[in-house]
Amino acid sequence: MDRKQRARIVMDHLAEEFPDAHIALDYDTPWRLLVAVILSAQTTDVGVNKVTPTLFEKYPGPCELAEADVADVEAIVKPTGFYHNKTKSIVGAARMVCGEFGGKVPDTMEGLMSLPGVARKTANIVISNAYGKIEGIAVDTHVFRLSHRLDLSRADTPDKVEHDLMKLWPRDEWFHVNYRFIDHGRKVCTAKRPVCGVCVLNDVCPSAFSVPGWREAP
Repeated sequence: MDRKQRARIVMDHLAEEFPDAHIALDYDTPWRLLVAVILSAQTTDVGVNKVTPTLFEKYPGPCELAEADVADVEAIVKPTGFYHNKTKSIVGAARMVCGEFGGKVPDTMEGLMSLPGVARKTANIVISNAYGKIEGIAVDTHVFRLSHRLDLSRADTPDKVEHDLMKLWPRDEWFHVNYRFIDHGRKVCTAKRPVCGVCVLNDVCPSAFSVPGWREAP
């Protein structure tokens, strides 16, 4: 079985297992989505959803945040971790959105990636969810891990993994890859102990065959 055949089976199985997989961050505007995604680095979506209501109540849009006191913003986002860098990114993005994009989050990959704190993964998430534009596949820690375990890519960077994955499915499926892989990675194919015995992919996953006792349910 080659990678493309395996990828087809993987996506079909995950579509059945997680038909409603979607972004877990709470947001109601492209700006608030952008901020939430930046804050989600190295922490959980649940944790981000706990701090963004306070942040957005005090600073509803980018132009309000652009004028914010940095120490005040840091105090709000501190529970998400790495709060110095995250504050620098979201305040910097706010200033750029207001100063160079007329207060509107750009709807192109080039524009998004010009903002502080925005790499390709974040840009993919924002442009697809906020604007319905599918430019690639967002490769986070779950997508990166599962791609290697399933031998869909052996690349050593998220951008290279994305390049490999984009060859395996048609563009109209790229959006679903991230969210189905995330759900599967959180519930079954975890980082520390994949539960191969109950995995819907264990018949096609090369890694499953190397896990002792994988046929036994936990």
